[in-house]
Amino acid sequence: MRILAVGAHAGDMDLTAGAVLAQHVLNHDEVTLVHFNPGEKGHPRLHPQEYAKQKIEEATLFAQHIGAHVRFLPYHDGELTVNADTIYEMTDIIREIRPAVVITHWKESIHPDHAAAHRITEQALFYASLKWHERALPSHFVPYVYYADNWEDSEGFVPEVFVEIHPDAYELWLQAISHYAFARGEITRFPYIAYYQALMQVRGAPKGLGRAQAFMVPAGDLHRKVPYLGPQA
Repeated sequence: MRILAVGAHAGDMDLTAGAVLAQHVLNHDEVTLVHFNPGEKGHPRLHPQEYAKQKIEEATLFAQHIGAHVRFLPYHDGELTVNADTIYEMTDIIREIRPAVVITHWKESIHPDHAAAHRITEQALFYASLKWHERALPSHFVPYVYYADNWEDSEGFVPEVFVEIHPDAYELWLQAISHYAFARGEITRFPYIAYYQALMQVRGAPKGLGRAQAFMVPAGDLHRKVPYLGPQA
C-alpha cells in the first residue's frame, strides 16, 4: 500500500503522523512525505536560506531513518497560496504516486500555511480523481483521507481514528524525529518531542491502547480504532 503525507513544513507530518508512517514502513508499505516548504523562517538566529538547508537535511534524515521517500516543493514559509499552480502540482503528485491513503493538515489552524496545505490537498484530491480532467498522468481516486493531530490545528479537531503505535515503530519514530533541532527544543522552548510523546498516551489511554496517534476524517467516514490506516484485513 502507498501512503502520501502532505505537510506545510518539514517536520509537520513527521511529528503528527510520523509514528504511524514508521509503522507502515515496518509493515512493508511505501510511504512518501511531501513538504510544501522547509519552514525556513522559524529560526530566531539563522537566516532563512541557511535554516532551509538545515531543515531539508533534517527532513531527509528523518525519511531515511524510517525508510520513507521525501519530496520538497519550491515554496516559502508563510507564503503558501491556494492557487492553480499549487493545486495542479499536488494533483500531479497524487496521480504519480497513486496512494491509497493521504494524510494532511486539518483545515483550522493558527498557521496560514497549514490551512493552505489542507485546502490545496483537498482540491488536488478532487482534481486527481476526475477522469476527464486532463493532465499528463491518468486519474486516481484516493479512498482514505486523514487529518493529522497537530497542536497548531486544534480548533474544531475531533479525534476519530486511533492507530495503536507498536513499540518498534515508536522507537523508530523517536530516533528519527530527534534529527530535527527544533523538535529537540534547541530553537524554541516548545517541547515538541515530549508533547507528542504525551499526546500518544493521551489519545491511546481512553481507547485501551498504550500509545496511539489520532486522526480526523472527512464527513461520513467510519470512526474506528485501527491497527493501520487504509483498508483493513
